[in-house]
Amino acid sequence: MIITFIILAITILLFIFGKWRSDLVAVMSLLALFLFGILNVSETLAGFSNSTVIMIGALFIVGEGLSRTGVTKWISDQIINLAGSSKTRLIVVLMLGTGLLSAFISNTGTVATLLPAVVAAAWQVGSLPSKFLIPLAFSANTGGMLTLTGTPLNIIVADTLSAAGYAPFGYFEFALIGAPLLAAAIIFMVTLGQRLLPQHKTTEKPVDLEKAVSELADSFHLHNKLARLQISPDSKLVGKTLAEAALGRDYGLTVLRIDEPPVEHVNPLGQSAKLVRQSLHEEELPGPKTILQAAEILLVKANPRAIENMAQRYGLQPLTLETDDAELADVLLSHEIGLAEVLITPRSAYNGQTILDSRFSEKYNVQVVSIRQGNKIVPRRGKRMAFGDVLLVRGDWEAIELLRNESRNFVVLGSPDDISRQVVEISPQSIIAVVALIGMVVLMVTGVVPAVIATMIAAAVMILGRCMNMEQAYRAINWQSVVLLAAMIPMSTALAVTGGAQLLADSLVNTLGVIGPMALMAGVFLLTTAFSQVISNTATTVLVAPIVLQSAEVLGISPYPLMMTVVVAASAAFLTPIASPTNTMVMTPGGYAFKDYIKVGLPLVLLFFVLSMLIIPIFWPF
Repeated sequence: MIITFIILAITILLFIFGKWRSDLVAVMSLLALFLFGILNVSETLAGFSNSTVIMIGALFIVGEGLSRTGVTKWISDQIINLAGSSKTRLIVVLMLGTGLLSAFISNTGTVATLLPAVVAAAWQVGSLPSKFLIPLAFSANTGGMLTLTGTPLNIIVADTLSAAGYAPFGYFEFALIGAPLLAAAIIFMVTLGQRLLPQHKTTEKPVDLEKAVSELADSFHLHNKLARLQISPDSKLVGKTLAEAALGRDYGLTVLRIDEPPVEHVNPLGQSAKLVRQSLHEEELPGPKTILQAAEILLVKANPRAIENMAQRYGLQPLTLETDDAELADVLLSHEIGLAEVLITPRSAYNGQTILDSRFSEKYNVQVVSIRQGNKIVPRRGKRMAFGDVLLVRGDWEAIELLRNESRNFVVLGSPDDISRQVVEISPQSIIAVVALIGMVVLMVTGVVPAVIATMIAAAVMILGRCMNMEQAYRAINWQSVVLLAAMIPMSTALAVTGGAQLLADSLVNTLGVIGPMALMAGVFLLTTAFSQVISNTATTVLVAPIVLQSAEVLGISPYPLMMTVVVAASAAFLTPIASPTNTMVMTPGGYAFKDYIKVGLPLVLLFFVLSMLIIPIFWPF
């Protein structure tokens, strides 16, 4: 037991000093427990097969599916649109929307999705990002307390109860305390919090989707080279393939996109959702074998004179095409198709080859829209690629990902992956993602299958429904968090088998427990939240939850109020930027210093403490 406590103390100190990554520290702790003979092999590795760990990994995939299909971006746009130009309304809508969103996807995923929009909105209302980003992080942490899957802390506590033979908390049961705390956090931020939040001026404004596309269009001189043309029923192009039409050979023209004829439709998500497809059919990249049909609308790129000549020859009807930032993003990007700049490297196998001879487009299933050599746009036909040339390519997001992996031949500039998440468009995958989420919640609430199976089913549906591919699913998992949790679970086992957990539980009972359950509950809150400020709140919950459960059993009281207190206290990780990943994410964009978190977070932690002492015993009596 003494050795276990020494390993635990060293682990906590290494967490606090932060010289090594937290997951590495946790693995070293796990190995130490085995090497000193405290745990056997199966006990040492049990964390990696733990249902909680698997469930959290699956939830990362579910959140990624919602993000990649544009669902979370659409929600974030609605939040910002509802706020209008009012600073107070922005705080309220932002925190409420963030809290609700983080109830169903990871807190970090919620903040990552909303952060660029919140920074932009801060300037739009004449304020600074530092006035809104701490509220964003804190409401994401608080909103995680609304549902079982809102944060790993809830899952850990529920599984700890279940493993001890108790009925776990229900899926929405956490909201009994989470909803009042979220409301209190919003009221605090609107009143006292606004006075405590710093006014740090930051120089960099976020580059949004529309601006990014506009800059690409400027860089490659696209603004006056794009047109929309509708094929008339008697056009000579009807029934021909693009290869037979030879528009590239005769006019230097590229057909970027082919849309179905417009139909009357009702936008089910409101006017703010950008519906660039006329239906829910997936966009396909036009290729040589694509057959042209009457009434279809072509988005083409060429010189204006060439476009005019081609339209006259083939009887095409020019349609209006606005080239402002919003329209460009709509016509050039979709859920399926994206844009990217590709730089030819010095050792590229494509140096000295033309686009046609190298079969570049066919191999990677992309269109080469333009080629820039230095600051000059050069003709694609006959151009031999050379080091330093930048190709503007359009293709599906997976093709762009493939180009990024060909690091010897190309460097993909910018962050196409981030841009793909900003595309808001109704697609079959968007519907699949929402249905998967709803199905997961229904399965959990009804208890038809265990919670871990419900999350795995939702993750599988996301992948089978092409919301993402397997590579993207693996990348979506925050392996540092998964390994940290899996490696810390054996520490709880070690404390149990050596009697350390019993000793700590007895100490709590003999000191605070003799005063009464409320005193014990207060001590649990202060102990848990103190640890959560300096080490991962996930690791804190793994360590504290079994000890608190044992304390309740020794004292002969219900474990539920104490276990819910652990959830609240661990979620109240507001005092340091390292207390939770969400706090860390907003630090640089908000220009925050360490003291800013203490200044704003300490009153909020005290508020959570008081409300927990008042509310928790009402819903979960001792």
